[in-house]
Amino acid sequence: MPTHRDPGRWRAFLLAAAGLVLFPPTLHATSICRWVDESGRTQMAEAVPDRFRNVATCTDTGKYEASPAQRDAAQRRSADDRARLRSEAAKPPAQVASGAMRPARAASGPGAKRPSEIVTDATDCTTWWRIYDESVECFGPFRTSRGATKVEAFDVCNTVESPQGRCGPRVD
Repeated sequence: MPTHRDPGRWRAFLLAAAGLVLFPPTLHATSICRWVDESGRTQMAEAVPDRFRNVATCTDTGKYEASPAQRDAAQRRSADDRARLRSEAAKPPAQVASGAMRPARAASGPGAKRPSEIVTDATDCTTWWRIYDESVECFGPFRTSRGATKVEAFDVCNTVESPQGRCGPRVD
């Protein structure tokens, strides 16, 4: 997957994705051939120049084609995902833009996020540190080896701001 540090690759990825959407694969199987040209670059195409026919390797793409049922299922999943994202975008944000935090609430069933409490202006520092520690513990299993957080963590865990700014260093 392209990274944000390599804009050229990112553009190429987006162009390839757009090409797949705008020009979907045909229903008829084709043969894709691969060869190395005089400058050492690997080339791929349906038609091979005569001078490379003896060194080109061709693959029948028919075995990789999705069936009509698989394509329909993928389109339904895509439409469902788009509808879910639109409905989530319409929901009010968890915190107001002014920085005010939601009031504390109790866990409400099996789908509740952790920690179940949310920090308010009235939350004392000891409680805030406890809630913060619960949040850090919840996000822990969703950290990658490079320190990033997996997206699915936000479905399970509530983000709690560090109390150090208002409360100072932890006092145990």
